Amino acid sequence: MNQCTNTHEACTISEVLEQVFQVGFFAAMIRVAAPLLFATLGEMFSERAGVLNLGIEGIMLLGAMTGFCAAYFSGSLWLGIAVAATTGIIFGVLMGFLTVTLGLSQHVSGLSVTMVCSGLAFYGYRLVFGQPSQPPNVKAFEVLSVPALADIPLLGPVLFNHLALVYVGFLLVPLAAFLLYRTPWGLSLRTVGENPYAAASAGVRVAWYRYQALMMSGALFGIGGAYFSLAQFNAFTFGVISGRGWVCIALVVLGRWDPWRCAVAALLFGAVDALQLRLQSSGIIDLPYQIFLMLPFVVTVAAMAVLARNARAPAALLIPYRREER
Repeated sequence: MNQCTNTHEACTISEVLEQVFQVGFFAAMIRVAAPLLFATLGEMFSERAGVLNLGIEGIMLLGAMTGFCAAYFSGSLWLGIAVAATTGIIFGVLMGFLTVTLGLSQHVSGLSVTMVCSGLAFYGYRLVFGQPSQPPNVKAFEVLSVPALADIPLLGPVLFNHLALVYVGFLLVPLAAFLLYRTPWGLSLRTVGENPYAAASAGVRVAWYRYQALMMSGALFGIGGAYFSLAQFNAFTFGVISGRGWVCIALVVLGRWDPWRCAVAALLFGAVDALQLRLQSSGIIDLPYQIFLMLPFVVTVAAMAVLARNARAPAALLIPYRREER
């Protein structure tokens, strides 16, 4: 009996590994990680400036809705992306007004923005489309293969055969690292997040830099949300984000507020999410589908608890800046 059980367990592990070591799995990992990468980098910039932007979930949802509506009626997917980014910028400014100008609690302000954006997304969608029996959809982004590179064995299908938005998301990683570590703007932003009073003494406009970071984060949140409705699902549903915005906050901590590490954290979530989808479809493991759905979230939180226990957040994070207190 034990031998049969052991043999069955070995077969199951072998089948799971067989699902992992495939070109399709690694390509799926990158596709799944791309929208999270937009939002994670956006949250990283915001927190580097000293503001925890808990509006991420709602802004992603509203960006998914406005981007979908714009693309549906205009026929242009890129216009949808632009509208989603603009939506994010608007609510980034609102977040800045609440937390930077008024100096209100970043937790309460962020949750308020999320609730407002979520309500607007639900109301706006029903106002435009009503309650159709068949949800409207758009023609999705087409796969863009990189000439010559896509033909490289193994690496080609994994790295160079994706949607244009996937390439944009991963190209943002070195760009974010360059901006943050190699430019005067990045130095000022990091100083604002560590010691805003020292930054102000050096002539840096603290409030303006925080507004910039929040607008940048909002734009990236909006694009990340629009990815789901325009590239992944080709339609807007009320559960299109499903808590992924909150996950991105954990990914920032897991990535220790560094663009490269944040990208690795997003890929970790993408890998587990891609794996659970393949396990569900293959039927190798007989478990309720809810177990598979929560697996990426559990793994991300566990990884954060183990690997980021000693991570040091920006010193001025969550602390409002008031010039009169200098």
